[in-house]
Amino acid sequence: MPATERCIRRATRWLAATACAGGLGLASAQVPANETEWREAAAPPPPAFDLKTLVAFDGPVSSSLKFGVDPNTLQIGPDGVVRYVVVATSPSGVVNAMHEGIRCATAQVKTYARHHPTTGWNVVAKPEWQPLYGNAGASHSLRLAAQGVCTGAAPASTVGDIVKALRGGPLQNLSR
Repeated sequence: MPATERCIRRATRWLAATACAGGLGLASAQVPANETEWREAAAPPPPAFDLKTLVAFDGPVSSSLKFGVDPNTLQIGPDGVVRYVVVATSPSGVVNAMHEGIRCATAQVKTYARHHPTTGWNVVAKPEWQPLYGNAGASHSLRLAAQGVCTGAAPASTVGDIVKALRGGPLQNLSR
């Protein structure tokens, strides 16, 4: 198994263990202690994104798609949800974009809208939280969470910290 894949698997297991085994204490400033009181803030409309500014991150090992997030779309909400636009590009150049949110405290992801090159954004009628783990459709989101969006069960402190981690964080440095 290549070193990069080993590092990512290790980080993914660490993120899962931290979320399940007490990392919730790290998120106490972001998420109320009583989970039943948590309320998601209204998601903003899908933002414009720029393919020229994408910050690449390691996608699922079995995928031929290249993944990137537009740093100008990253937001850490008052509800602890990190929202962003992720772009997946196929080897033939087909571009798919999604406006998503990751909730580190519960290891979940939500897709708010999908972008189509000719029609623009198509808002998901009833977006629902989905698990990051054991969900093939969320595997790119799990990788993004592990590579910089989440610090244990809490979002990174700042958008700058997320971008810094994605551009040269520990996982990328270990694979060199």
